[in-house]
Amino acid sequence: MAYTQLNPRHSRDARVEEISRESAHYRLSIPSGFSDSYRFAQLDDYTPISRRGLFPQHAPLCLSLSARTSSDSIAGTWGFGLWNDPFGLSLGFGGSPFRLPALPNAVWFFGASKENYLSFRNTSASSSLRSAQREVAVNGFLAQTFRSPKFHPWLIAAGLVLPFSRKIARRLLGKVINDDGVALSVDVTQWHRYKFDWSLKRVSFEVDDVQVFESAVSPNPPLGLVIWIDNQYAAFTPEGKIAMGVLEGKDEWLEVKDVEMNELLK
Repeated sequence: MAYTQLNPRHSRDARVEEISRESAHYRLSIPSGFSDSYRFAQLDDYTPISRRGLFPQHAPLCLSLSARTSSDSIAGTWGFGLWNDPFGLSLGFGGSPFRLPALPNAVWFFGASKENYLSFRNTSASSSLRSAQREVAVNGFLAQTFRSPKFHPWLIAAGLVLPFSRKIARRLLGKVINDDGVALSVDVTQWHRYKFDWSLKRVSFEVDDVQVFESAVSPNPPLGLVIWIDNQYAAFTPEGKIAMGVLEGKDEWLEVKDVEMNELLK
């Protein structure tokens, strides 16, 4: 069934246009501008409600939609999927101003410009171990998942060492925040059908009915649906570099249609 219970949000001069309610067809647009202001357009199903136990989406669930973008080099981030809006107080990715920050849980298709570094996976293991692992996907167009607990004692340790060693703090966070993902070779400026199946133990991603990624890193519910485009970036590299801000960019848009959300059989 078409999923139409979506709340539009956008910054000044950005737009969320409903092209067709019947086919859940929307265009999200942000204007050109310099790196001195945050510009975003977003649809979601959780803005008015609390994160604690009230976000609407639980596994097992299937999300599918068709999408295209104005460019394959959007400065900032864009995408669609499910998350727990972890960056409250507007700390990263346009988080709600009404929620305190939390550890990330998400399953989504995510577009991220080169300024982003979107993984907490530790890559400082031995060279033989690194060669046996899949390359970490940190920007580009990604199929990606995050799984985190509500709390872990290592978070306290990470907070204590952060002022002295960002590299060690990130390594500790990488032991708490589990993420997985791959970069996809898709012409995002053309219409494609995107889908993922989310169960409590596994997620599976498809593009145009072809499986492109599968992972045992499944996010903890509850989550909310988010579709967005913005000019923001965030990075926390294995070397301990932390960067966050907004980017200069052109007029850009993300268009989606035939948004469907269905429960899967348990």
